[in-house]
Amino acid sequence: MVSVEVSDAVVAVRARTRSGVPAGCAGCGQLSEWCHSRYVRRLADVALGGKPLRVDLSVRRLYCENTTCPKVTFAEQVPGLTVRYQRRTPRLQGLVEDVGVVLAGTGGSRMLRILNIRLSRVAVLSQLMRVPLPPLVTPRVLGVDDFALYGGIYGTLLVDATTRLPLTLWEGRDAEQLGRWLREHPGVEVACRDGSLTYRQGITAGAPEAVQVSDRFHLWQDLSRRVQDIAAAHRGCLPAALPTVSEDDPPPVEESTENAAADTRAGRHAQSLFEAVQALIRTGRSHSSVARELGLDRRTVGKYARARTWQEVVRRPPRKPSTLDPYLEYLRQRRDEGQHSEKILHEELQTKGYLGHYQRVKMAVAPLRRGLPIDEPRERPPSPREAARWITTHPHRRGPHINDRLPRLLDHCPELRTAHDLVRRFAAMLDNRDATSMPQWLKDLADTGLASLTGLARALREDRDAVAQGITTPYNSGVNEGRITDVKLQKRIMAGRAGVRLLRHRVVLIAHLRRRHADRPTVSPR
Repeated sequence: MVSVEVSDAVVAVRARTRSGVPAGCAGCGQLSEWCHSRYVRRLADVALGGKPLRVDLSVRRLYCENTTCPKVTFAEQVPGLTVRYQRRTPRLQGLVEDVGVVLAGTGGSRMLRILNIRLSRVAVLSQLMRVPLPPLVTPRVLGVDDFALYGGIYGTLLVDATTRLPLTLWEGRDAEQLGRWLREHPGVEVACRDGSLTYRQGITAGAPEAVQVSDRFHLWQDLSRRVQDIAAAHRGCLPAALPTVSEDDPPPVEESTENAAADTRAGRHAQSLFEAVQALIRTGRSHSSVARELGLDRRTVGKYARARTWQEVVRRPPRKPSTLDPYLEYLRQRRDEGQHSEKILHEELQTKGYLGHYQRVKMAVAPLRRGLPIDEPRERPPSPREAARWITTHPHRRGPHINDRLPRLLDHCPELRTAHDLVRRFAAMLDNRDATSMPQWLKDLADTGLASLTGLARALREDRDAVAQGITTPYNSGVNEGRITDVKLQKRIMAGRAGVRLLRHRVVLIAHLRRRHADRPTVSPR
């Protein structure tokens, strides 16, 4: 018997189980029809028509007819509707758990409130932590990587590289803990990692027969950083990448702007700091000592110590090209003719096809009012990072801009030429998946005399077996990096306040939840 009552606050469904139908005992499972009494269970269900749904279900309490069973009486359960000690239907309970997995405490509570299900954030987290983790199956290919947990504390994430699902995570990145986990879960055949000595020692101790693979991406990233260090050490060579200045080019306007910069507050401050730092450096003081005396950061002291003039510290970087550049000559001509209204100049440019804003025209002609030339875009030399990116980019993917400037830079700087040749040789090994030339490459890397490349050669020699596996095998740590991105997302959702246990629970469960919903067949409408 079922009856429905609708009010302004709730939809109430009253139902009653049938008498005479046997039910299984919760203790021994034996069927029984011997009714002891009845009582009403109030169950919350998913909202119906935008209103909370409550089910008032009259169920029986039955005697257990098995004399050896410790239970004397038991309450009958309705499959798909009731669960022992549960005041929600399985459908509502599953919704609460899934929302908690996806949105955590506060976000989950707000989403459930939209669905007319009122639970506090603490209750949502409590239901989330009660969800059991899926059984852990030892993977054949294991991915190991670290991630920033909070502050200066790091954590370790383990991923099944075959199924691409996270296995577990913990605080810290020590070799002993990783080795203990591998001993407790034998069967790992391949372990993908970065060049970390800690993880190398942990895998060797816990799974000595596993093949270790040093990730290709991390190898390339480490080499790129060393090239950037070389470019930074030879910063004076970087202007050689710029095209030569012809006699017809206008002279730079830096001299005319230096006096203007000296009249500004920032210019006076930079000039005084430059003189103070240079005076102390000339006495033989170290950068750290000067920083302590002047109350500056050590890197700031280094910047002022390397500068030849104070203008180098405050000089603005060359202006980037803009849509107004083709009209600068016209603006200069109209100002010479006596037109000083920026509004009229902007309207005239619009008739010529200029689509920019009035403020850009006003800022462009501002130097003319002070008797200075218009600040035209000037090409600047590449930064060390840009120079390293030019060198590490595949030749077929370099644009005309790079192909025009990189040869001039390499011809001027033998050190960068050496780094470029070594990078291209290593890229060929990665493209061909052939590590036969790696011993000779490591020898040439060590013989360059460059400290950055010599240190890299030493580190790669110590890990040469894993490096060779990273070059020749298809295994890599790409899935680890993807999962770490997911870990960072979950941390941000919880405002970085989640403990390791809650973070582990969500990271593992949300990956399985996505996989479960992705595997569901979709029914197309007819």
